[in-house]
Amino acid sequence: MTNTLLITGGAGFIGSHFTKYWIATHLQDRVVALDALTYAGNTANLAEVWNDPRFRFIPGRIQDQASVEWIFKTEKITRVVNFAAESHNDRSLLDPGALIQTNVYGVSVLLEAARKFGVERFLHVSTDEVYGTTDTGVFKEDDPLLPNTPYSAGKAGGEMVVRAHHVAYGIPTLVTRGGNTFGPNQYPEKLISFSLTRLLQGKKIPLYGDGSQRREWIAVRDHCAGIATVLEKGEPGQIYNVGDHNERTNLWIMQRLLSELGMDERLIKRIEDPRGGAHDRRYSMDTAKLQRMGWKPERSFDEALSATVRWYRENESWWRPIVESEDYQTFVRRFYGRYLGEDL
Repeated sequence: MTNTLLITGGAGFIGSHFTKYWIATHLQDRVVALDALTYAGNTANLAEVWNDPRFRFIPGRIQDQASVEWIFKTEKITRVVNFAAESHNDRSLLDPGALIQTNVYGVSVLLEAARKFGVERFLHVSTDEVYGTTDTGVFKEDDPLLPNTPYSAGKAGGEMVVRAHHVAYGIPTLVTRGGNTFGPNQYPEKLISFSLTRLLQGKKIPLYGDGSQRREWIAVRDHCAGIATVLEKGEPGQIYNVGDHNERTNLWIMQRLLSELGMDERLIKRIEDPRGGAHDRRYSMDTAKLQRMGWKPERSFDEALSATVRWYRENESWWRPIVESEDYQTFVRRFYGRYLGEDL
């Protein structure tokens, strides 16, 4: 059976990787990628599928009801995978209102269009950050949501809208909650991509507090494969954790990046934690529910991290224009200026 997928946020980091993954593994399907091309959206991420006759890119926002409904109608969308989001905690602290428009209202617009045009499956991509923080144990899908930042609160709000549309209208919705994802083409604002691009410029990298915050890391292709498994095999109305049980502290990650690059730890600059009490100490998820459907991570953390380092070393032409852009420079000055000083 042929499907036409609408992948929102399709020019972003995980969205573009998922687009390429789906086109490579589902030869009978068409993919329509919708992206607002805000600071993190980049059509260069889609270069390898751009001329594929099964692919179409449409610029636009999920908040634009008329445009969204036009896409559903003209492209005959059968499935939706929603990656579109304002997805960075530090930026959310500077402008929390913007993320509510995308992460909550935009999700509602998509769901209403899905209801109107009778899509077969609607998958909403969320995050482990909606759980909040835990010192011990692992989060399971039925644990309460206790978000601690505007970003994670917005993502939790989007999930609630998804749940309500499933319960009230019977829309066949699915939700995935992913761990910290890394790999090529990641906009340089997250820990690994931000640190790599700074180090490759000869700049210091900021370590929040003592660096003991623990995160569960997953390679982007494994994350995409997990989402694809849920889209094809998941039970409507259910939530699935997608993680790799690779817990590492932020300090460990920085030390590993320095080792990969042959650099000295003096390039780590310890700073006051800008997020204060909103900085979650630890995330860890139980993924047994997803693994029962046949998915498991295929790439080791060490292999994937080394490959990511190589990619950034070899693709300066991709990230250099980003880090030199006015938007990026403004963000770094606004958020890190008083912490990094002369190392900005």
